[in-house]
Amino acid sequence: MSAEAVVVPAQPQQSRASLRYAWYIVGVLTFVYIFSFIDRQIFSLLVGPLRHDLHISDTQISYLIGLGFVVFFALFGIPIGRLADIYSRRMIIGVGLVVWSLFTAGCGLAHTFPQMLLLRMGVGAGEAALSPAAYSLITDYFPRNRLATAISVYSMGIYIGGGLSYLLGGLVVRYAAGQAMWNLPMVGLIRSWQLIFFMVGLPGIALVLLLYTIREPKRQRASASTPKTQSTSADASGTLAALPRGLWSRSIFLRFIGSMLSTQTLAYMRENWKTLLFHNLGFSLLSLSSYAGGAWIPEFYRRRFHFSVPTIGIVFGACVAVFGCLGIIGAGRLADHLRSRGRANANLYVAMLVAMVLVPIHFFAYLSPSANWALLWLPLALALAAAPFGIAPAAIQEIMPATMRAQASSLYLLIVNLIGLGIGPTAVAVCTQYLFRRDDAVHYSLAVVSSIACALAALVLSRSLKPFLGSLQRVKAWTAA
Repeated sequence: MSAEAVVVPAQPQQSRASLRYAWYIVGVLTFVYIFSFIDRQIFSLLVGPLRHDLHISDTQISYLIGLGFVVFFALFGIPIGRLADIYSRRMIIGVGLVVWSLFTAGCGLAHTFPQMLLLRMGVGAGEAALSPAAYSLITDYFPRNRLATAISVYSMGIYIGGGLSYLLGGLVVRYAAGQAMWNLPMVGLIRSWQLIFFMVGLPGIALVLLLYTIREPKRQRASASTPKTQSTSADASGTLAALPRGLWSRSIFLRFIGSMLSTQTLAYMRENWKTLLFHNLGFSLLSLSSYAGGAWIPEFYRRRFHFSVPTIGIVFGACVAVFGCLGIIGAGRLADHLRSRGRANANLYVAMLVAMVLVPIHFFAYLSPSANWALLWLPLALALAAAPFGIAPAAIQEIMPATMRAQASSLYLLIVNLIGLGIGPTAVAVCTQYLFRRDDAVHYSLAVVSSIACALAALVLSRSLKPFLGSLQRVKAWTAA
């Protein structure tokens, strides 16, 4: 089946007022997303003081950056996504915002590795409430021909927030370095890195008031007569459905995930298992590469080129914020353009091309012989690394019925974060610590992990193009029923 075999339906026109309000919704949600990524990424600039004061290794640091966060992010994501398909998404985001802000501030009270690990799990549980509900809200406000761009604008929060975490973190490190200890009311004496957690965590609580300026839109509900399983072809009801059902029965993990999804959602996902598998795995591998870089690029510049932490924060933070946003918006606009020209699987097609180009770019960026060459390749590497993460959730929204979008998004986020954030930072740390066995080899670890992940992502995403077209047909039939 060619890309042109699926006709993109004409979209109803929005009034200017409703379109302006839709973009206001995106603006508010993006602002909240920025704060979530400041809280999530700040650890990458604090590797040195955390290793010193908590007496931990690179691998343990990677657990705090990645695995410790993602475990509870994953566990809470799907049940929260199911709630977001039923209850007020605005309220769910607000509760999550308060939770992750308090736990981020709480990291400033940690004195041992186990304490910090538990607090990071709390941050993960709170942040699990945001994106599934946000994707669902945005999809209700935008027509399909603008959806990839709208979700890409929201996803800019990843790079604005990540950039600000490095930028502000670097400035705070420079400011706090002049004083070894700080005396705070009701807290007592704390170190500079502990002060940083208070400064980035507590302001997020005030954003709850901003959330209540947006309206919860009405959602189309599936009727009671909607069938539990439905297919537009014998292939979907026969061979394709039989394989995942057998796989489901043998996998404890999949059965656990299935128990948290609604019956209709689980049935629909079984019909579209191949699309979801290749989509989620392909973008997870891209996420692995992206999170590996986000966690260790600051240390790469410090260890290989001897940049100071404040300098790294300012330079890397500015590049992430500017070029990450350009990359993610550019990919969303390109996908919407290709979709309007008839390529119905444009989101996945653009991501596949990005993955292919990233393979050589990572070698150039991480194995450059000088700091100047490394900085020259950095903007392009960051723009391409950011590109897939607006079009990825947009593709999920395209193939899911309205009452299943948040659940499908939470499953996507579970997988992409378990693989990307859970494995990416740790893979680099393990390579550095056990394969190359010296701290200053982090650039080799980054090049190996990132390039292999992107090559595999390109291969997997190429397999997703044709199944995605079939899923577009199924969602029309399901919705029409």
